[in-house]
Amino acid sequence: MPVVDIDPDELRQLTGTERDDDRLKDDLFGLGLEYEGETEDGDLQFEFAPDRLDRLSVEGVARSLRYHYGEDRGTYVPPTNDADWTIEVEDSVPDERPYVTGAVVRGIDLDEKGLDSLIQLQEKLHATMGRKRAKGAIGIHDLTMLKGESVSEEGGPSIRYTGVDPDGPRFVPLDSDAELTPAEVLEEHPTGREYADLVSEYERYPAIYDELGLFSFPPVINGRRTEVSTDSRELFVELTGTDQWTIDKMCAIVCYALSARGATIEEVEVEYPDRTLLRPDFEIREKRVSHERIEGMLGMEFDPETVIDCFERAGLSATQVLGEETAYDVEVPPYRVDVLHPVDLIDDVGRAYGFDGLIPKYPEVSTVGARHERTRLEDAARNVLVGLGFEDTLNFHLINEAENYERLRVTPGEGVLGAGDPATIREPYSEDYTMVRTWALPSLVMVLENNTHRSYPQNLAEVGFAAELDDSTETGVRERRTVAGVLARTDASYEDAKGVLQALARNFEVDLETPPTEHPTFIDGRAASVVIDGQPAGVVGEIHPEVLVEHDLELPVAAFEFRLDTLE
Repeated sequence: MPVVDIDPDELRQLTGTERDDDRLKDDLFGLGLEYEGETEDGDLQFEFAPDRLDRLSVEGVARSLRYHYGEDRGTYVPPTNDADWTIEVEDSVPDERPYVTGAVVRGIDLDEKGLDSLIQLQEKLHATMGRKRAKGAIGIHDLTMLKGESVSEEGGPSIRYTGVDPDGPRFVPLDSDAELTPAEVLEEHPTGREYADLVSEYERYPAIYDELGLFSFPPVINGRRTEVSTDSRELFVELTGTDQWTIDKMCAIVCYALSARGATIEEVEVEYPDRTLLRPDFEIREKRVSHERIEGMLGMEFDPETVIDCFERAGLSATQVLGEETAYDVEVPPYRVDVLHPVDLIDDVGRAYGFDGLIPKYPEVSTVGARHERTRLEDAARNVLVGLGFEDTLNFHLINEAENYERLRVTPGEGVLGAGDPATIREPYSEDYTMVRTWALPSLVMVLENNTHRSYPQNLAEVGFAAELDDSTETGVRERRTVAGVLARTDASYEDAKGVLQALARNFEVDLETPPTEHPTFIDGRAASVVIDGQPAGVVGEIHPEVLVEHDLELPVAAFEFRLDTLE
């Protein structure tokens, strides 16, 4: 989940409120931002759902609060000046990264906090919507340091998005004093090495030129010549990527944030060989939702005036439509990339009204709810593990192939626990979450990896969900509940993990066997199958040293995992 650092004083200034920190935390919690702690500099940290990417900066959070307080209402689109600059897209641009967009920003007054916020927004968008720059990357430049080439005698200045030879033009990248070719940047510069895999296989590298030469090597690094500082008053924002919609929406989010600081947005013409676009794209979308559906989903009756008021305090504009049923045509601003379905609009109505203001009532059904037997079994297993000294964890069910397989030395399809074929996400929102995990042990090892700074021993357990492809099932995916645990301490051994399994077996009155086995995640000779009541259920053993090194773990780790249903 994204976490954004917010200076509370700056938030108050942008919001126009004098509310104290505790009140701000409560108000933001109502908007879906959960307080996570403070940085060493005193900034407040908030975690929120990754769909609201417009809240990746203090400007976006302040905008949401102003709507929430009723200070602003309805859909807002920043005014734009006519285009002066042009981005020419040449035929030599790499086919793998063919799209570009941009905007000119004038009259911006950036202090240190404003610059830090802009950099944070840029990097957070890279990590989320840009998929670590693979799908979209942002370059922000000091406009006064650019010298645009004239498209024609009457035309304004222009820059060129083109492709270059890896060993071609030299430029001075950010955080460097040396002139380097693009290939040398990927080999010698720290940022270049970090993002080298994005372009290293291209025959020609993407580059952006002005009349003075190369000043941007997307998606890797900008040139030092156009570096932005607190003295910068005019900016050129350019984005390149693999999808026009994605970079246009990223550009809109950046432009809205800069507009909130008093900047004026100026359009840019993007000239492709076969078409010309005017950017940034501030087009307003419209969606319709029925009054009946709003009341049905939120479980309350509303008059149309209240619904329209809630839409406006959510930053949307709504018009009541009369017909066979009352409905609303809702205008959605360009920065709201999360609004895909009428349900998203209903969620905004609920938040603006206040979920704590909704009146609970019993559903009109003749049955009474109760815990599912599987849930009772899960809770029983958790209670036993906690009683044995484990800390219960709840991890994401989504993971990526590297974490699920490679980092634990598992090859898909090799016939061991965790090696099942994955249920993958067709269009993942993040490279970190591309599939449903096939076992829970990778999640626990990742928790250990993220907590090496904490004291030991660390005994962690999870009763969770896993799935893998299986053509014999109706859905094509076989789901299961799994029990996993890790013991990390100086003397952790196979016997310790087996002892936990023996205690579980006694509590649930099942027979446990542990015949020797081999599993690539575990040390040969220190691993066994978990067989419960004669059914193969899982594996137990000592984690292989290569897995420990891969996760920066310096202590031995014993682990186990087995199917929950075998305890029934």
